[in-house]
Amino acid sequence: MITKEKLKMAFGSSSDFTERKIKIKRWNVDVLFIEVLVDSEYINDFILKKLTNLHKKPTKKELLKSLPSNNILEVKLEKDALDYLCKGFTLIHTKWATLAIETRASIDRGIGTCEMESVIIGPRDAFNENFNTNLGLIRRRIRSNDLHTKTFFVGEKTRAKLAVLYMNSIVNIQNVEKICSKIKKINTDGILDSAYLKRYLKEKNTIFPTLISTERPDRCSMALLEGKVVIILDNSPYALILPSFFIDFFHTPDDYYQKDTTITFIRIIRLLAFFISIFTPAFYVAAITHNQDAISLSLLISFVSQRQGVPFSALIEALFMSISFEILRESDLRKPSVAGTALSILGGLILGDAAVSAGLISPIMIIVISISAISGLAFSSIEMTSCIRFFRFLLLILSMAFGTFGIYIGLLILLATLSSTTTLNLPYLAPFSPYIPSEMSDAIIKTRVKKKRLRNPLLTKNKERGN
Repeated sequence: MITKEKLKMAFGSSSDFTERKIKIKRWNVDVLFIEVLVDSEYINDFILKKLTNLHKKPTKKELLKSLPSNNILEVKLEKDALDYLCKGFTLIHTKWATLAIETRASIDRGIGTCEMESVIIGPRDAFNENFNTNLGLIRRRIRSNDLHTKTFFVGEKTRAKLAVLYMNSIVNIQNVEKICSKIKKINTDGILDSAYLKRYLKEKNTIFPTLISTERPDRCSMALLEGKVVIILDNSPYALILPSFFIDFFHTPDDYYQKDTTITFIRIIRLLAFFISIFTPAFYVAAITHNQDAISLSLLISFVSQRQGVPFSALIEALFMSISFEILRESDLRKPSVAGTALSILGGLILGDAAVSAGLISPIMIIVISISAISGLAFSSIEMTSCIRFFRFLLLILSMAFGTFGIYIGLLILLATLSSTTTLNLPYLAPFSPYIPSEMSDAIIKTRVKKKRLRNPLLTKNKERGN
């Protein structure tokens, strides 16, 4: 027997689960639907109006005669009723029968493609500024009543609508409560974009990013199925995923649409890019200024010959080229896409050639800084790129002052920062520290597991999942 109370309980406190009550003489009719998946105008014009004009007992026969739809089905099982609701159907519930009417909305209208996160393989739809559309894009992928939402209104003046999404049977509910507690404490006049929320949700006293900002619905859906929490905000085309660990920034949704060997190779390249971007300029400066015995004699002679006539130290060279690259990169981002890239390439070529011709910069320094800067662009997260930039400059200064010993100091600072960082009071370096065997098969080296894998115990209980 299908009851309204059981259906409401199945969706928990999800704010997009909507109920409309209609009284026909002395009989009650309940209209149930998920707001973000249905066409509200169709429901108002062709269901609610027809029901209010019905003056007979709302039996199955009378409802079928009154409701103008070719796709009306009788539902007898609670499981089927939940399935229809998640597919965009509207339920007409009376004590005589429960009918499902297709009222699915077309949420493809106005959906653009990803701009900041390039898509190699996989779906290309992206979030936009419409709250219901964004929530619908996720519900279209996860058609389950287990996907719960909690709604808040943030900003004293803006009153922006915010939703916290999670899989009720998967997520660690304590993580949800921590996030909701932080949201309730937000006390500011305006929240205009999800980027405003980062200062209230991210962990303090750390330079590393502890949450992911994404415009891809498939990435959010993957995160929800892992036991993470997703936050969407009205008027913002970006969703936030938390908690996010260090290893998450080496993963992309495209990884899961390719072969395991390809994924492993790409992830190793990203890991190498992380260390190359930070340590390459520092090692070069240390080898030139303090530790000439760290490189071969022939290579050292080549470096020294290229530096003849350069009036500046290696540190000044490196700082000048790094800052110039950052200025070019920033100007490229701010210029229109049509002219921005061409201007930055032209500016880089002219600047580099002129600096070498004038004897201000050595050619090897341009190569070193270029390799380091390009390696840092392997990450789509702006926060991670900024973090790499910070440690690159820190190690440059330490290597100039102490040589290779300064690089060791910088490495210790990097490891200490990573080890002491937490996200929702969870260790940032998981699954490496603490070591979680069930997660190692999807950390850097992607391996196929024959047995059922366990979910991450930091995010959920040790429940089995598919591969």
